Amino acid sequence: QVQLVESGGGLVQAGGSLSVSCAASGRTFSSGVMGWFRQAPGKEREFVAAIRWSGARTYYADSVKGRFTISSDNAKNTVYLQMNSLKPEDTAVYYCAAGALLYSIVAVTTQHNYDYWGQGTQVTVSS
Repeated sequence: QVQLVESGGGLVQAGGSLSVSCAASGRTFSSGVMGWFRQAPGKEREFVAAIRWSGARTYYADSVKGRFTISSDNAKNTVYLQMNSLKPEDTAVYYCAAGALLYSIVAVTTQHNYDYWGQGTQVTVSS
């Protein structure tokens, strides 16, 4: 089992910055992928960003590319999502997820391929 605990989030004005983190414990896999997804009210959960534990290759949704940065600290089994130039449409509950054996971009960006999920943390961007 893998346990994921998100922290950070909160309320920020448009144009501001916020950071969320996800600490993984239990059975972790060095070949795995950590992803961030978000779900806004009334909308489906969508991919935001992902990173491989090995090699640190990163993936981003077009909507956040250039504004968000995902990073990892393998020693701490923690993944971070730094969010800059936030917009009201970034308002959502942000979830981190862990998956194994995700080799393609399609696999990495598809939520159903992830095995473990955190409880989510609210990010609210006011206009």
